[in-house]
Amino acid sequence: MTRARTPALAPALAAAACLAAALLGPTPALAADPIKVGAILAVTGPASNLGAPEARTLEMLVEQQNARGGVGGRPLQLLLRDSGGSPEKAVSFAKQLIDEEQVVAIIGPSTSGETMAIKALAEQGQTILLSCAAAEVIVNPLARWVFKVAPKDADAVDLIFARMKAAGTTRIGLLSSNTGFGKAGKDQVEKRAGAAGIQVLVSEVYDKAATDLTAEVTKLKAAGVQAVLNWSIEPAQSIVLKNLRQVGLEVPAYQSHGFANVQYARAAGAAAEGVVFPASRVVVADGLPETHPQKKVVAGYKAAYEARFKEDVSTFGGHGYDAFTVLVKALGEGGGDREKVRAAIEGTRGLVGTAGVFNFSATDHNGLDAGAFEMLTVKDGRFVPLTSKQP
Repeated sequence: MTRARTPALAPALAAAACLAAALLGPTPALAADPIKVGAILAVTGPASNLGAPEARTLEMLVEQQNARGGVGGRPLQLLLRDSGGSPEKAVSFAKQLIDEEQVVAIIGPSTSGETMAIKALAEQGQTILLSCAAAEVIVNPLARWVFKVAPKDADAVDLIFARMKAAGTTRIGLLSSNTGFGKAGKDQVEKRAGAAGIQVLVSEVYDKAATDLTAEVTKLKAAGVQAVLNWSIEPAQSIVLKNLRQVGLEVPAYQSHGFANVQYARAAGAAAEGVVFPASRVVVADGLPETHPQKKVVAGYKAAYEARFKEDVSTFGGHGYDAFTVLVKALGEGGGDREKVRAAIEGTRGLVGTAGVFNFSATDHNGLDAGAFEMLTVKDGRFVPLTSKQP
């Protein structure tokens, strides 16, 4: 038989419940309030070879971090937005993430043009921006809340010029796309060529959606260039290589670090063989000696990514890995306080990532030097370290 609870017992039970709650401390729901992290990435569109692996990497890492208990006992909540590579969409998403979602930080965008479009918004909203793009103008001039994890354009240019000089090349043709990355690279190439003893005979800018560049490469051939340097991130960089061979311009071809997804080499087929470019070491992780300081990190990330997604790792997914790793370390030091997290990023030293060893400071919001790059070439459809003086 069920006995009815008497009114006299109710106050005593309520008091006991209050005492138990006090002894147990804060409720699990409050202790587990998520840390909101925004991400604006070009998952689709012409820059999807950058943004898609970045997005997949973040989703994998957030899942792993939360399985370990999150950060300080709080789970991470990833708010991922697909910009399609559009600066206009990036601006809209940045406003939403900063004003409405009040995220502690935004990872991305994937491209330089998108990053430059939202750089001022991050600064005004005092929200950390960890860009995955490469253009040097992202961090120069310095902005207090803006960082980037991809290596510098200037360092890439210097390494390419050094390789050209070693090969006896002094007269080149330059191709670049009409994007933020293309423009920033073109500016660095033309700015640094004279000091390196390189003469840019022809400089052509093409549309990012170009599907045929025969006219541009024909101009380079007519000028008698000794080598061709292309600076872009779109599929057009594969088309450039095919068109060069189709017009019979058999000179060495160089690409920027935007070429570091093997999908570009596969799209170009035989025309990609022998192409030279600088890239992060994650794409040649298996060939690094066991004693290399990045070996454990790049090999571990490569194995986890390729096992889960059944595709080759790229430097772009690596940028997602590095941005996430930098942010999680800083969140561990600064909690949910944006200013403390920002200061913790500036104080980061010796953090081994896929792109190199990061040493940020109040005057360096990139934290990488030229040593972040390895010069690579394409051999039998694969990326391999360039060990000889070719081309």
